[in-house]
Amino acid sequence: MRLPRLEVDAQTQRLQDVTFLSSPHCDARPVTMEIDTIVIHAIALPPETFGGSYIDDLFLGQLDCDAHPDFKGLRDVRVSAHLCIRRDGRITQYVPFDQRAWHAGESWFDGRTRVNDFSIGVELEGSDTQPFEEIQYRRLVEAGAALMRAYPAIELSRVIGHADIAPARKTDPGPHFDWPRFLTLLEHAR
Repeated sequence: MRLPRLEVDAQTQRLQDVTFLSSPHCDARPVTMEIDTIVIHAIALPPETFGGSYIDDLFLGQLDCDAHPDFKGLRDVRVSAHLCIRRDGRITQYVPFDQRAWHAGESWFDGRTRVNDFSIGVELEGSDTQPFEEIQYRRLVEAGAALMRAYPAIELSRVIGHADIAPARKTDPGPHFDWPRFLTLLEHAR
């Protein structure tokens, strides 16, 4: 099945033809800040478990922290991403791109701190221990190309992983993420 080409709607600042669930975990970007970076993350809730609504629940501030022992440390966490790409290729958007999603935490890139100010956060449903699905790469390339068309300051060298901006505390998207292949596909898709 061929999916429609992804595009960013300039008015809504959302990807067209994807599910949108509005996260309260966002705020305004600094007025003069240009979007020039994409940060790729990986998430699984609980760890190594895929599917279900826990990722949505976390980003929407509705996670039942008593539902699983691994959720205890998430009780007061307020986090979001702009996009999440599930194992089956479904994309959900939580925050309009002109808003700051709370995905990077304490971070540094290219001489600047507060990476959330100038980046778009994309979560892949996955972990450090398992390869990502082919459809996830395809959808990530489609979303990345749409973002690069909408925000021309995003160059290939500015599509990075969470581990690149917070190496002391983060490892995602992890050792199974095929950076050379992904960047080659993205370069040809934009």
